[in-house]
Amino acid sequence: MPTHLIVDGYNVLAGAGNLSGPLESAREMLVRDLAAYRHRKNHLITVVFDGWQRGQPSEQRQHRAGVQIIYSKRGERADQVIQRLAREYGADCAVVSSDHEIVNSARVHGAFIMGAREFAGKLHLSSDAAGTIPYKELDSGDDARSKSGSEKKGNPRKLPKARRQRDRRLRRF
Repeated sequence: MPTHLIVDGYNVLAGAGNLSGPLESAREMLVRDLAAYRHRKNHLITVVFDGWQRGQPSEQRQHRAGVQIIYSKRGERADQVIQRLAREYGADCAVVSSDHEIVNSARVHGAFIMGAREFAGKLHLSSDAAGTIPYKELDSGDDARSKSGSEKKGNPRKLPKARRQRDRRLRRF
């Protein structure tokens, strides 16, 4: 089953620097980009936008091009909707946001976390570049080992285990 991707809409738009123009066109462009991403990666995608100030009395849901769009109801922030969805899906979802409150709540429920800027970069990758091997930095030749008696064991060029696990999960996106 594909991973369910929950996107904090305005957070991604702000992270990509797309909030300077008309809001409606920025939302439409994000939904179009998410639909193309869904077509490439085959993930279920839900994007959540704030409607707490000028929204409808009830939560509004739309489906366009395979992307579910949720506008929070008046008086409810998108953050609360995202936290509820992360609690509902648990480890079967990935949450895209840079909001610390959302990130911490989603992490507690086992969701994979991706920053808004990080996802914005992945969103705009072309489909032919998706299979390329990431750049690996070459050794500078400097010996970084301390000269004191205790030396660390293991491969100094190998990333920490937690980072490798995160990178492995991130490759699915």
